Amino acid sequence: AYERRFPTCPLIPMFVASDTVNEYKSEDEAIHVIERRCKLDIDAPRLLKKIAGVDYVYFVQKNSLNRRERTLHIEAYNETFSNRVIINEHCCYTVHPDNEDWTCFEQSASLDIKSFFGFESTVEKIAMKQYTSNIKKGKEIIEYYLKQLEEEGITFVPRWTPPVACKLESSTSHTRRPVSPAINIPDSATKEGLNNKEILNTSSSPSEPTAGTPDDKLDADYIKRYLGDLTPMQESCLIRLRQWLQETHKGKIPKDEHILRFLRARDFNIDKAREILCQSLTWRKQHQVDYILDTWNPPQVLQDYYAGGWHHHDKDGRPLYVLRLGQMDTKGLVRALGEEALLRYVLSINEEGLRRCEENTKVFGRPISSWTCLVDLEGLNMRHLWRPGVKALLRIIEVVEANYPETLGRLLILRAPRVFPVLWTLVSPFIDDNTRKKFLIYAGNDYQGPGGLLDYIDKEIIPDFLGGECMCEVPEGGLVPKSLYRTAEELENEDIKLWTETIYQSASVFKGAPHEVLIQIVDASSVITWDFDVCKGDIVFNIFHSKRAPQPPKKDSLGAHSITSPGGNNVQLIDKVWQLGRDYSMVESPLICKEGESVQGSHVTRWPGFYILQWKFHSMPACATTNLPRVDDVLASLQVSSHKCKVMYYTEVIGSEDFRGSMTSLESSHSGFSQLSAATTSSSQSHSSSMISR
Repeated sequence: AYERRFPTCPLIPMFVASDTVNEYKSEDEAIHVIERRCKLDIDAPRLLKKIAGVDYVYFVQKNSLNRRERTLHIEAYNETFSNRVIINEHCCYTVHPDNEDWTCFEQSASLDIKSFFGFESTVEKIAMKQYTSNIKKGKEIIEYYLKQLEEEGITFVPRWTPPVACKLESSTSHTRRPVSPAINIPDSATKEGLNNKEILNTSSSPSEPTAGTPDDKLDADYIKRYLGDLTPMQESCLIRLRQWLQETHKGKIPKDEHILRFLRARDFNIDKAREILCQSLTWRKQHQVDYILDTWNPPQVLQDYYAGGWHHHDKDGRPLYVLRLGQMDTKGLVRALGEEALLRYVLSINEEGLRRCEENTKVFGRPISSWTCLVDLEGLNMRHLWRPGVKALLRIIEVVEANYPETLGRLLILRAPRVFPVLWTLVSPFIDDNTRKKFLIYAGNDYQGPGGLLDYIDKEIIPDFLGGECMCEVPEGGLVPKSLYRTAEELENEDIKLWTETIYQSASVFKGAPHEVLIQIVDASSVITWDFDVCKGDIVFNIFHSKRAPQPPKKDSLGAHSITSPGGNNVQLIDKVWQLGRDYSMVESPLICKEGESVQGSHVTRWPGFYILQWKFHSMPACATTNLPRVDDVLASLQVSSHKCKVMYYTEVIGSEDFRGSMTSLESSHSGFSQLSAATTSSSQSHSSSMISR
């Protein structure tokens, strides 16, 4: 009766779907274990879902039926936000020891909310509400399916008895004890940092393959299906980098395929890969690149005159992008749109490429992590070597190389004219060596001969303008009308607008010169929320309260050291004559944040007044056993620039009625912080403390 609620149950509206991840049956049919991944539509406020960035949550449920002992054990734990919220549930159906006509049922669950974007109390209420509702309906649902079985004539299930062969085997052999083979199912070891590969090595024989899924991390089938061939060393690098991200970027982290691209780009040097990956995650978060496909509409000029577009796939299943560069008026596009709009359009193309790679991986049943680009240079001339146009091209290459490594599987350059070597000489130094190896260049009609297009693209999809039979819907390009050109001032303003449309601010932190932000609170119990990334160096994050306002902010130019801070300011508010405990007080314990970490959190204010958020340079404490100056201190006096940190931050104050109020008020509140949280994939370490929220 219990099994009838799968794969979905109409009596449980929140239970949307389920997929079987693993299934095991013992030879004597006494043991039957099924593990499922269940998709739930939690009844939560719309705002909370938006902040969390998810519409559904996923649980893993393992049902273990033991016919020999006449028990059914059900274990479940949450997969979604498992680094923020830990939910464990255990249910057990057993036969009453004194009356076999009675079925006993026990149920227990635990909830541990470490952090949830400052909404811990709300999440706790929702979880308790859902759990209480499920308990009330549990008996009703099982009775519904029991009645259904009775209507089908099933009123009795015979007691399990060992097969005859098993009886004979047990009577003739005493060295083989009848035990259930190990099952490849995630348990608490997974939560302790072990991956399923390690579990497999200790509990499952090689002759018992199990189906892997993207969530069954580093199972052999998962690697083959989604990642491709990996050596043990490469697999170890992926595990270590992913675990580091889980520790420093709590919550959502990039998919394994994305992490793997950065590892491959640095030949699996984990330190170098971590550095560029963190920089890329910060860049994506700052400019909200993850939502560029949903929030940015390309100008009509691009749609009409940018001669590029997606066109089926190559023979390896890679998405195919066609670019008719020779037909494109790069000078006209730059004059009409500016460099930044072109860059943003190329970023949207790359984001679409990542999406198509995921779709093709599902369609072809093998890992596809890159795409093929076909560039037709027919019509390329000196006009394309216009200096601002080449500058824009080099900028695009630089950004794409830094943030989309190992996404270009192959580049086919066709009908290269005589002017092409000049362009290649300008561009090639900016292209990674590994990427350059993927370039195939054909002059004239060489692409039609042996080793040409037919080796890489099926005849049926070769575009018509290359002599094929397939109609290609890529725009033909052409000259951009000069009436659409804009002045240099207009373009500059537009460029600034494009890349400053962010809710983040940048700041520089120096040794002896922290960066501080003032927040005035009128109503007690308001909530200060923050989100910041440590882009460079290590910092200490503090929150202070003062009843009186500090002096107007003064920007520290550090002129004595000739230090400038491009892209970030440095503001100090706390006067040097102020004393901690007299003029201001610390309301949170200091938080040490390492380079590359992403931190989110909140503080429920206890008093009105002035709150100061401070990012301070973090240095190791001086040695207490000697009065001699440390080497670091000497170096600091000589070269302050080596003691510079950078942070990218966002803060917001939310009223208590919105933050901790009823479900209705929570749904109706509007917060830039929710937009921020939903727009990031680099997810974050939540430091939600405050005595009130605890």
